[in-house]
Amino acid sequence: MVRILIAGLAGGIAMFVWTSIAHVMTPLGHMGISPIPNEEPVLAALAGSIGDKSGLYFFPWVDPNDPDAQKNYMAKAKTNPSGFIIYHPAGSTADMTPATLLSEFAKETVQTLIAAFLLSLTVLASYLSRVGFVTLIGVSAGIATNVSNLIWYRYPLDYTLAFVTIEVVGALVAGLAIAAIIRTRATG
Repeated sequence: MVRILIAGLAGGIAMFVWTSIAHVMTPLGHMGISPIPNEEPVLAALAGSIGDKSGLYFFPWVDPNDPDAQKNYMAKAKTNPSGFIIYHPAGSTADMTPATLLSEFAKETVQTLIAAFLLSLTVLASYLSRVGFVTLIGVSAGIATNVSNLIWYRYPLDYTLAFVTIEVVGALVAGLAIAAIIRTRATG
């Protein structure tokens, strides 16, 4: 159990370092994200309409409990733009804080602890097969939400591919650390 905890922590550190590099030092963290043309009137309209209520807003809105919701949405979508906005009023968000970074590190460490535990249950003998096992967990995680967002919400393809890449490479670097520490039943 101690080995799993150490491997998970090492994997979490490796994944956190990679994702930090990916978002700060490569274009991957910004691919597929565009500025709003003529942003000022859009921001003023959002602030005037939504005010100080942070949230995820879907448009055009129809009541999901309405039996004709799908038909009403399709009619609105023919003549109106569609999408969703994550909105925060002025002053409600801060720069990258230590709490935000700690939360991201904790999330990645939980992921790598799960991967280390699952790897410990296998009989994979070679180092590369153990790295591959952890990487495949990352492939599954990377496509789970990102590809669904592409399919259902029409996220840009380049955004989707960039964020799947960040997840898969994160799992690969975590796998390199985890596989060096976890010795499966076949390897002792």
